[in-house]
Amino acid sequence: QAMAHSAIAYAKAHMRRRMLAVTSSIGPGATNLLTAAALAHVNRLPVLLLPGDVFVSRAPDPVLQQLEDAGDGSVSVNDAFKPLSRYFDRIVYPEQLLTALPRAIAALTDPAACGPVTLSLPQDVQTMAYDYPADFFEPRTVRFRAMPPVEQELEEAAALLKHAKQPLIVAGGGVLYGKASAALQAFAERHGIPVAETQAGKSALPWGHPLQMGAIGVTGSPAANALAAQADVVLAVGTRLQDFTTGSNSLFAQAQLVSLNVNAFDALKRRGLGVQADATLGLQGLSRYLLNWNSAGQWLDRAQQAGNAWRDTVLAITGQREVAGLPYDGEVIGAVQRSSPDSTTRDIVVCAAGTLPAELHKLWRTSTPGGYHMEYGYSCMGYEIAGGLGVKMAKPDAEVIVMVGDGSYLMMNSEIATSVMLDKKLIIVVLDNRGYGCINRLQQACGNASFNNMLPDSAPAIDFALHARSLGALSEHVANIHELEQAMLRARAASRTYLICINTDATRTTEEGGCWWEVAVPEVSTQAGVQAARARYELDRQGQQK
Repeated sequence: QAMAHSAIAYAKAHMRRRMLAVTSSIGPGATNLLTAAALAHVNRLPVLLLPGDVFVSRAPDPVLQQLEDAGDGSVSVNDAFKPLSRYFDRIVYPEQLLTALPRAIAALTDPAACGPVTLSLPQDVQTMAYDYPADFFEPRTVRFRAMPPVEQELEEAAALLKHAKQPLIVAGGGVLYGKASAALQAFAERHGIPVAETQAGKSALPWGHPLQMGAIGVTGSPAANALAAQADVVLAVGTRLQDFTTGSNSLFAQAQLVSLNVNAFDALKRRGLGVQADATLGLQGLSRYLLNWNSAGQWLDRAQQAGNAWRDTVLAITGQREVAGLPYDGEVIGAVQRSSPDSTTRDIVVCAAGTLPAELHKLWRTSTPGGYHMEYGYSCMGYEIAGGLGVKMAKPDAEVIVMVGDGSYLMMNSEIATSVMLDKKLIIVVLDNRGYGCINRLQQACGNASFNNMLPDSAPAIDFALHARSLGALSEHVANIHELEQAMLRARAASRTYLICINTDATRTTEEGGCWWEVAVPEVSTQAGVQAARARYELDRQGQQK
């Protein structure tokens, strides 16, 4: 799973223009890849998976690690990859690679169908010889096709936008993967439309741009969410409209939706007006139809004021100040960024799960496309350090900073040793709140008492710095924000992976921003807290688009 996470992060850091292959044996080696395959599928990221499989001859049947099915002799654990792969093939004759490999490459490089490919390789077939044509192995250039828009779809979308009084752009990961950041900025500036960013789309527009409203949705800024709640037309560019982006389909339910997406499946969501096209070509085409139309006026003024106010708030939260007691994630983020004068251009932050994705989505400042690397489609605990390694492999000159909670660190940390072995330096900042603070707060929000999420006082304290040192990293534990800033300077100057651990407050979060997220609450309960949570839940659902 870890090596596949590294491969997926590598592809994401290259905006899907490069990918890696991952091999494994049959058995746990293969099934460990299933989580990574799902992660790549959800996030539309390319990775080639080559798991071993059982003997086709069945001569040594059953082999070590083989899963037997009494009702189907052809089944192996690799069949579990079928719903998790964009293309799946089991190679039972060597010559099948002549057709399977071109299909695999086509799926891996298709802008709409992009995702994991699995070629299952039985153990005896792996050893077979075949006289392949020599030209099959000659290097070939793969050209990424930019899907042009249909003129009629552009015309309909432009007509809708021209009547908008309060338009908003929601920029998703497709803007980055389509290398459309420049086109997005030009479109927003020409037509005076504010921009909000999803988790996957964050860094599409520089954080300090006047039309940048920041993060949108459950983990969004007050500026972006306030505008989303008032918008009459939302232009969603390259986003799959996940529930965290839409507030479980409640955030901009009142707006007419135009979805510009290379994938028809995503373009048709929420009964919006779909424009199936490459992000750059689609935005340029829309601009051509809009001519000199601009939303300038009270809406644009209000948006810019809200954006400026939010940026001031971000600087206040992340700025240098006295912190009484344990710091919280926002203050840690500020210290990390203050430790370098060029952090918004050189640093790449990597994260995936827990409380940190919300805080980073709101507070991380970057001016570089790809400077924010968040796996939040699958939000997979354990992705962080392995993903950081993949990012460093892709971007060796960048300072790759992995920010991870203690829970995710304990899920998967062995790639610390791999990063030292490969001489791929990471800076890892572990925020130790002694438990699963995010889930604990969610548990209480549903009317329950805190249970089984936070470590009791009697539990032994884990020395994360000592653990990382045993894996070959440099490390230290710091007591406060001032010490963290000094440790960050040492980490930036270090020649190999450097881990810094700091204790944090599990109860505090950034209060500004956010919106409703549907988490089902029991309809019937004897607990007063659950009954009250259910009443709030039913009230909130009234604003949900059906």
